[in-house]
Amino acid sequence: MTKAKLILEDGTVMQGKGFGAEGVAVGEIIFCTGMTGYVEALTDPSYKGQILTMTYPLIGNYGVNEEWFESDGIKVGGFVVKENCLTPSHHKSKKNLDEFLKEYDVCGISDLDTRKLTKKIRTYGAMKAVIAVGDIEIDNEELLKKVKLHKNISELNLVSDVCVKNPIILGGGKKTVVLIDCGVKKSIVNQLIDKNINLVIVPYNTSYKDILEYNPNGVFISNGPGDPAVLKETINTVKNLIGKVPIYGICLGHQIISLALGAKTRKLKFGHHGLNQPIKDLENGRVYITSQNHNFAVSDLPDCMDITQINLNDNSIEGIKHKELPIVGVQYHPEAKPGPHDTYGFFDDFNKIIKQY
Repeated sequence: MTKAKLILEDGTVMQGKGFGAEGVAVGEIIFCTGMTGYVEALTDPSYKGQILTMTYPLIGNYGVNEEWFESDGIKVGGFVVKENCLTPSHHKSKKNLDEFLKEYDVCGISDLDTRKLTKKIRTYGAMKAVIAVGDIEIDNEELLKKVKLHKNISELNLVSDVCVKNPIILGGGKKTVVLIDCGVKKSIVNQLIDKNINLVIVPYNTSYKDILEYNPNGVFISNGPGDPAVLKETINTVKNLIGKVPIYGICLGHQIISLALGAKTRKLKFGHHGLNQPIKDLENGRVYITSQNHNFAVSDLPDCMDITQINLNDNSIEGIKHKELPIVGVQYHPEAKPGPHDTYGFFDDFNKIIKQY
């Protein structure tokens, strides 16, 4: 058994068993309520820089397969579970979680009370933490210093680590969409390509002039990690695209659109991370169950924007649109992966808009 411990910013120490890589991992600790989808969560670029806790007690029981990846590998900073299943049972499984985390040099800890940990995060909010796995010759006080010296998530540009470095062109349709990559999930790319469009994926800091050179029928802004206010280049690009082309965005993209239009964003106490978040569409009265992964929310909308959807747990804004222009954003993940397919229609709506444009 490999020794491991988790130390929270408030000084709480929790002992457990280590798996994955040996070493020290520091980051903001959050929890995800999904019963399945741990592979998708581990490889989701939106979790960059964070220590992910799964609330469901048994994780790893169906193994790991590359087909379920949402990027080119693990993006979380550390992984916390109650019970790590080392003998998965699934016909597509190629490796277990221990092997998976070792492959990407990521620390994991199991056999601690994730229920207690989740309740603490719900009470006091997301906080910084450290995982130490193996024979680490650093005492608890020194580890706690590392936590306190670690930059807050709003001081980090995590997007630059998870987006493409150069433009990529996929698909071959008649309509062209430029996707601004802030840490896009593969499922979003697949949804767009399935609409038979010519998809150009560009880095997050691409200028509006370079984007317009592709003569796009629409611009799509992806999900991604961190505080949207950090991405001043992207916000400025979107400001200059307003009125020139339809703009749609998901999660971080939705927040960037909102900031470009004059709204504000705020950090949520412990964020929304899971597959069962209820949202209400204010235009048709329907309730959808959605997949979500974000720590920030849009607030203080200007007069040019309408709220289209709200979260039924805390009434935070889940959907926005411009009153006159084809500009739409949603805070949740309509592509799911994992999660319910209630909101796949978001991509159909975008496809209709770019065909009209």
